[in-house]
Amino acid sequence: MPKVDWSQLWKKEDWWALWVGLLIFLIGLGPFAKVDLIGWAFTSNLWLDPMKGVVTANPAYAFLGYGSVLATYIFLLALLTLGAAAMRYNIKRFVAGFTVIFWLTAIVWILASNAYSAVTPNAYKQWGISWSLNLTNEGGYIYLLLVGLVIRNVFRGFAQKLADAARPEWFIKTAIVILGATIGVQAAGAVGIATAVMFRGLSAIVEAYLIYWPLVYFISRKYFKVPKEWAAPLASGISVCGVSAAIATGAAVKSRPRIPITLSSIIVAFAVVELIVLPWLSYFLYPATSGMVFGAWMGLAVKTDGAAAASGALVDALIVGKAATLGQNLAPGWMLTAAVTTKLFIDVFIGVWAVVLAVIWSTSIERRAGEKFRWMEVWYRFPKFVIGYFITFLIMLAIASAGPAALASARLASGETNAFRVFFFALTFLSIGLVTDFRAFRKEGLGKMVLIYVLCLFGFILWIGLFVSWIFFNGVPVPLVKV
Repeated sequence: MPKVDWSQLWKKEDWWALWVGLLIFLIGLGPFAKVDLIGWAFTSNLWLDPMKGVVTANPAYAFLGYGSVLATYIFLLALLTLGAAAMRYNIKRFVAGFTVIFWLTAIVWILASNAYSAVTPNAYKQWGISWSLNLTNEGGYIYLLLVGLVIRNVFRGFAQKLADAARPEWFIKTAIVILGATIGVQAAGAVGIATAVMFRGLSAIVEAYLIYWPLVYFISRKYFKVPKEWAAPLASGISVCGVSAAIATGAAVKSRPRIPITLSSIIVAFAVVELIVLPWLSYFLYPATSGMVFGAWMGLAVKTDGAAAASGALVDALIVGKAATLGQNLAPGWMLTAAVTTKLFIDVFIGVWAVVLAVIWSTSIERRAGEKFRWMEVWYRFPKFVIGYFITFLIMLAIASAGPAALASARLASGETNAFRVFFFALTFLSIGLVTDFRAFRKEGLGKMVLIYVLCLFGFILWIGLFVSWIFFNGVPVPLVKV
C-alpha cells in the first residue's frame, strides 16, 4: 500500500479552500450562542446615494459604514496569508498583490450595485428610475472580469506583480464550501412548499445531470473534437449548475486548473444574456400555460444562483402584471419560489456529480489497459472542497430544520457567512481576468467553446427544459390573491 502523504493537508490549495471555508462557517455559527463574530462583514447594497452603497451582514454593525470594508480586508488578509505561508507562496508578493486585488474588487463590486446598473424592471418604480442595465448585483462579476482582462492583456507588467495573489481556484473553492450553508438553510425553508414544486425540483436533477450532460459531452467530443479535460467541465457548466459545477467537475477529472476557470467567464456572460431574454420570452408566452412553468424554467435554465433568482423574480413581476390586465389577480412570489426551489435541488447535487465523474474517470476513461483499479484514485480525484460543501450543507440543514427559532438563527448565520461567499466569488472573477492571457487561450480554441455553448444552450437545453417544465407544471396554477 502506498504511503499517505499527510502534508497535502496543509500544502495543497484544495485543502486550504476546505479549511478557510469551514473556519468562516464555524465562526459564523455565533448567533446560535448569542454571539456575533462576523456580522461586521461588508456586502454591497443597491444605491443611488453612494453613502448607502455598503451595508454590514448584520444591521447591528451598521455604524461601521465603509469601515466594514476595512475590517473584511484585515480578516481575509490574515486568514489567506496563513494559507499562503503554509503553501510556501512568496508572502511579500502575495500580501501586496492581495491588497490590490481586494480593494479593486471591493470598489468595482460596490459601483456595480448602482441602481442604474443593477435594478431590474419590476423595481423601476420603487427606485424612481426609468431605465437600467438590468444586470442585478451579479453584473459586478462581468465588470470584474473585464477589469481583470484589461489589466492582464494591456498592462502586463502590473498583472505580473499581482500573479502571486490571483488565485481564482482557491477563491471559488472556498466560496463553494460556504455556499453549502446557504443551500442548507434554503432547503430547510423549502420543506413546506407544495409537493408539486418539490417534485419538479427533483425531476430537474434527472433532466440536467442525466440528459443534458451526456448530450453536451458527446457533441463536444464527437463533432468539435474537444479534449476530455475541456468537454467534461463544459458539459457540467452549461447543463448543470454553472460555475460551481464546472469547477467541481474540473477537479474530479483532473483538468488543468485554468480550464474550468476560463469556462466560468463564458458561463457568467451567458447567464446575463439569459436573465435579460428569458423572462421577457416567458411574458410573451403567457397565458398559453401556467406561470409556474416559466418560474421553474428560470431555475433550470439560468446558470448562476443570483441570476436564476433574479430571473424568477422578474418572471413573477411580469406575469403577475400581465395577468392583472386579463382580470386575474395572481398571488406574487409563487413563480419565484418555483425558480429558487428548482435551482436549489440542482445545487445540492454538485458534490454527488463530482463523485460520479471521479469514479467514471478512474474506472474507465483514464484507466490504462491491464492497470488494476484502486479506490484511492477516486479519493485523489475527488475535489476536497466538496467535502466542506457537504459538511456545511448537512450541518445547517439539520440545525435549521429543528424549528422556527432555529431556522431564524440559521438564516442570520448563513446571511453573514454568505457575505464572504459572495465576495470570494467576486475575487474569483477579477482573478480569472488577471490570469487569462488572450494570446495563450487563443491556442486552446476558446472561440470553439463559446460556439458549443451557444449551440447547446439555444439549440436544445433551453427548449427541453421548457418542455419538461411544462410536463410537470402545466397543471399547477399560480394561486390567486385571497380577497
